[in-house]
Amino acid sequence: MFAPDIILAAVLNGLMTGSVYALIALGLTLVYGVLHIINFAHGATLTAAMFAVYVAHTVFRLDPYIALFIVTPLFFGLGYGVQRFIIGPASHGEDRNILLVTLGLSILIENAMLAIFRSDTRSIDVPYAFSSIDLGFTFLALPRVLAFGVALLVALLLGLLLTRTDTGKAIRAVAREKTGAALAGIDVAHIYAVTFGLGAACVAIAACLLMPTFYVTPRAGNAFVLVAFTIVVLGGMGSIPGALLGALFIGVVESLCGLFFGESLGQIGIFLIFILVLLVRPTGLFGARA
Repeated sequence: MFAPDIILAAVLNGLMTGSVYALIALGLTLVYGVLHIINFAHGATLTAAMFAVYVAHTVFRLDPYIALFIVTPLFFGLGYGVQRFIIGPASHGEDRNILLVTLGLSILIENAMLAIFRSDTRSIDVPYAFSSIDLGFTFLALPRVLAFGVALLVALLLGLLLTRTDTGKAIRAVAREKTGAALAGIDVAHIYAVTFGLGAACVAIAACLLMPTFYVTPRAGNAFVLVAFTIVVLGGMGSIPGALLGALFIGVVESLCGLFFGESLGQIGIFLIFILVLLVRPTGLFGARA
């Protein structure tokens, strides 16, 4: 049996990891909550954002945390343009067509990354990659602590955007009833594009937080998105608080399973929880029953 301080250290590290999962899941659940589709291009977008951070560091010598202020608005704009000028027109408004278009985009982005960067594993070298904070009973990696703080800040700002601004109110109106929102004068196509842009911006922030300690390959985003799908189901499809709390919970479960069963088996607990939630509460912890 492990000592309590070791278990507490595993819980804290799980919360740090879960905060990055939260950023990826927030974008996914926001797009689902408004457009009512699962964005299959979410993982490929994360991969593209990680490569953007890699290029910013290797070519322009930008620190990933500085690049965050460039990559995030860049990917918001790309997400906005992709939804407004590719997904929307190509899908003709049909949900099933949107799914196929996002799947096609995912394949296109991954193969473009493969053609440009090849299949080599790439990482960046920053001086603080192995820095840590001493809590007395354990050490927390500094990049993970920064990721935790930024993720909570982004979730707070996203919540304020949705509840305190006219754009946020329009997003919530379209998510609830797009026909009624259109009759009220809301540009639904614009709101869809803004929402898709916000989803892309969230994964861009996640990419900036991951790159100091993680590597990137043309398929690197897929592993994170599989976990993000689990988190979205756990928290409730379309629920922002559910995605945040679900991500922190999943991070802790992964960390504890890694402690008790070995690091290579850490993700077993995630998928056991995924199956359990589907059996007991398919709508998720914060999802509506109908």
